Formats: sequence, structure tokens, C-alpha cells
Amino acid sequence: MKLLKTLALAAMLGCGIAAGAQTQATATPKHEFRGAWLHIIGQSQFAKMTPAETRAYLTKQLDELKQTGVNAIIWQVRPQADAAYASQLEPWSRWISGKAGVAPSPVWDPLQFMIDESHKRGMELHAWINPYRVTSGKDDEPAKGHVYYQHPEWFLKYADGKIYFDPALPESRDFICKVVKDIMTRYDVDAIHMDDYFYPYPVTGKEFPDTASWKKYGAGWTSKGDWRRHNVDMLIDQLHNVMQSTKPWVRLGISPFGIWRNKASDVNGSDTRGLQCYDALYADCPAWTRAGWVDYMVPQLYWQLEHKAASDSVLINWWNTQANGRHMYYGYAVRNCMDYADTQNPAVASQLERKVAMSRELPNVHGAVWWPGYDVVRNYKGAKASLVSKIMTAKAIVPAYTWLDSIAPAEVTALTAKRAGKSVRLSWKAPVTSDPMQQAHFFVVYRFKAGESVDLNNAKAIVDITSATAYTAVNAPRGRYTYVVTVLDRCNNESAHGTQVAVK
Repeated sequence: MKLLKTLALAAMLGCGIAAGAQTQATATPKHEFRGAWLHIIGQSQFAKMTPAETRAYLTKQLDELKQTGVNAIIWQVRPQADAAYASQLEPWSRWISGKAGVAPSPVWDPLQFMIDESHKRGMELHAWINPYRVTSGKDDEPAKGHVYYQHPEWFLKYADGKIYFDPALPESRDFICKVVKDIMTRYDVDAIHMDDYFYPYPVTGKEFPDTASWKKYGAGWTSKGDWRRHNVDMLIDQLHNVMQSTKPWVRLGISPFGIWRNKASDVNGSDTRGLQCYDALYADCPAWTRAGWVDYMVPQLYWQLEHKAASDSVLINWWNTQANGRHMYYGYAVRNCMDYADTQNPAVASQLERKVAMSRELPNVHGAVWWPGYDVVRNYKGAKASLVSKIMTAKAIVPAYTWLDSIAPAEVTALTAKRAGKSVRLSWKAPVTSDPMQQAHFFVVYRFKAGESVDLNNAKAIVDITSATAYTAVNAPRGRYTYVVTVLDRCNNESAHGTQVAVK
């Protein structure tokens, strides 16, 4: 996905417009998706680390991201038809062990580790897969035992030297859905996430070699482009159905290339001049939100606000109109945000605050995802400091996916609080239910001063979000306080009133 390919492609493009926004990010909302992509492809350090060192490194990333205010981790588990987890369907990823098909030694499960550690910190874990790509370069080969050798007829090699599943084949769709169902069945993931690689990014003058499939499956189609888009549509539709029948609370999210179509190609497109995911990658993303096949969209808005060909000012407003009742989050490249000064106030060295402020003003945008999360942790040009001190100054809850479930869960019981020195220890019991949709997934802990109104809409009152049935407030303020604990279910519906306990 990322590798800031979009920035390189933008150099090929023409002119656009820029728009203004308020100088400061608006007040921190209580319900906001704050994601971070953590990729493994191209991350050679994992293969050089021992499993213990890798776990320590990932633990640091999670700790730092939680401190920043991130509430969802998008962890790459299948970059090229391989597995960063224990799988009987696909080989171990070389980006984990250093050699494709070889398990890390001693064996451990990075996906299970990331689920456990993310949930422990009150953060969601979205399993990020690439659907079609099998190799990452002309010298790359699938590992021994890969399904590629069992069914070579399912695959095509493009002019970029990479091998891909043929999107036209029902066998390809069935296998990809089988992989996703396997992940969902064995792991407690909160979502399945796909990036922008559907049909491959085009090599100039080189046609994707699917002539045989076109002859076999293209009957009734007058346009190969429409047929290819239909092939991708069928995968998204089938995947949606498989996920709904397996675990209906697990969401499907997609992060497309930032331009759907330019206005010059389609009156409904954006006022941009760049590569179009509709025409180049055969991904008709707005159709997927209209059909209800996806639960959230994260367009990759990796350009500066005033970019002549692909202005983020234009695209921020355009994608807001494409949510169609589903969640819309914006993908921002940390370096791009920090490398360019604010267009409305050049004295501000970055565009980070303005981009967030603009998106928060829009009715259909529900959050942001940072590319990559590693750059947030390393505080690239002060990105983390800005997020903490100016943009994400209070904790936030991932917005509820009410089309999947809109019923609020029951409250916690047996809430107790005990002050010991400078700390306050809370403990409680989760509500008991046989309905998996209503099960407690996380708990939200609020704190209010004596005499202060208990307002659960006040994000600043949230002191923690946790999966545990206990919480210790270290260095808790002295005096009388009311603590409130609420329940978040699988779809992030919050219990109605919370359970209160007073502390002296």
C-alpha cells in the first residue's frame, strides 16, 4: 500500500484547488476513530530480531500509540498471500522470520500477540490483508508448499514482475474468503482491513494478462474495465457475506487510493487530475458503501492541502459525500502532514492540525488513520507531540457500528473503589449475556469531581478504556470524586448510564 507511492504518482498529475479551514482543531470529540497502520512488508528489522526483541519492539509501539490517543491498530498480517500468524492455508511471511515459509524460532504468533496486547490497552485490532498480491518483486518466489504450486492456473504474472491471484476466477475469490474466515474463526479480531491493491498499479503500456479469463468469463460485457470492476465487486460482496455469517460484529474496512475519479472523467468525480482507482485499479469504492458491503472506508489522502493535481482540501470534502451511511475515516501520511506548512497560516510549520480540523467539521467523517504508526511513535517533526497536546487531548471511543447492532449492553455490577496512598483501585463484574453482540468488549472509566455533573458526553472525564475488570488510578487526585464505569459491546455501543462509585 503505502510506501508513499501516492506521492510519486502525484508528480504525474495536473492542477487543483485548495480550501481553507479553521486554524485550530475543533474540540476533541468523544466518539472518534484514531487508527495507526503498522506494516510488516519492507520492515526488515523483524527478521533480524529475536522473537523476544520483536515483542518488546511492538510493545513499545503499542504503549506509545495508546499514550498518543490511538484507539485502533491496523496490523498487517497478510502482505503477499502469506501469514504473520500460524496458518494451515498459507506459509509464514518472510517479513517475520526472514525466509518465506519458515516459522520464527522459537515459534510465536504475532497476530495473537498483537490482539492480546492491543485489547489489553483498550485498543481495537484490525487484521490488514492484501487480497491478490503473491510476490513483492520479480526476484521473489512463493514459498514451498504455497497454493501457487498446487493451482498455478489461479495466478497471473504482470509486467511489474509480481504474481497475483487472477481476480476473475471464482476459485481466487473462494480461497481469499477461506483465508479471511480462517482468521476470523481462530482469532478475536475486530475487523478485516484491505488496502489499495486490487488489480495492480498499471505499468505504462502493459495490459494485465487476463485475456483467457476475459474470454471465459466476459460474456455479456462490452467493456473489460466494467468486467474487471465487477470481478472486484464480487470479491467484496462475497467477503461481506462470509464475514456476516461467521462473526457479524467483525467489520470490513477498505483503504482505497485517494482519487476515485477525476471530474474530467466523471461529473461525480473530484476536482483533481491524477491516477483514478476506478479506472486503474478497477475499484469502485463508493459503490461498496452504497451497497452496504463495507463498514468503513479510509481513503489515502497523502497529498498536501494545496497540491496542484490532488489537493487534500478538495479530497477531504469530496470523500465526505461518499460515506453512504457507513463510517468514513481519512488516512493521513505523517510525513506529508509535517513536511508542509499550513496554507492559511504559514507560521504554523505543519498541516496536521488543519487537516484534522477540516475533517472534524464534516458530518460524515468519523476519524483518521496515521501512516505509518511508526512515524507517530518516533515523533517525526513533532507529530506525536502535536497530536497529544493539540489534537487528541482527551481519550476517544471508536464510533458505534449501529447498522450491525444498535442495542446498548447491560451495565457492570459489583463496582467497588478503594483508595491506597496515592492510588485508587476500582474493580467490577462484567454483565453476563449469551448474546455475543452484547458481550462486554471494553470498559470506559470516567472520573468527576464532587459536585460536578456526571456527564458521560464529556470526553475529558475519560481516564481509561480497558478490557480488564479492574483499573488502578495511579497518582489519583485527592478529595471526593465519583468514578463511573460503562460497558462497550462488540460494535462499540455504550451502556446507557454507567455504574457509579464515590471515593473520598
